[in-house]
Amino acid sequence: MDDAIILTYHISPDDFTRAGEASSDVKRKLKQMGVSPDAIRKVAIAMYEGEINMVIHAKGGEITVEITTEQIRMVLADVGPGIPDVELAMQAGYSTAPDEIRSLGFGAGMGLPNMKKYSDQMEIDTRLGEGTTITMTVKI
Repeated sequence: MDDAIILTYHISPDDFTRAGEASSDVKRKLKQMGVSPDAIRKVAIAMYEGEINMVIHAKGGEITVEITTEQIRMVLADVGPGIPDVELAMQAGYSTAPDEIRSLGFGAGMGLPNMKKYSDQMEIDTRLGEGTTITMTVKI
């Protein structure tokens, strides 16, 4: 197996001007590497949704992206409040985003459902008061 390429991004809390920069950077790098457009689209959407969630809900965090010849693995780790009810949070349209976030066009409750839809595998490890780690994989 080829050596993996590891990319790491720090996501700042409440910084909507820079939200999406990490997913855009990964998208650009995957294009340069010749990854299929379908895989790039899936990674870009899933990672962007996670990145926005980190900005809105989780006081920021770290995203680590591991790229191999077989897959792209994204690990989004935050130190936010955790997700009290994962099953409820996975329902399309369910949102805990405050009104001021919704007025910016975010918080429609599609983040987690889209992350699941656009990844081949997704795992959520959440602990109330400690944070959440979401691992998503897209096969190449």
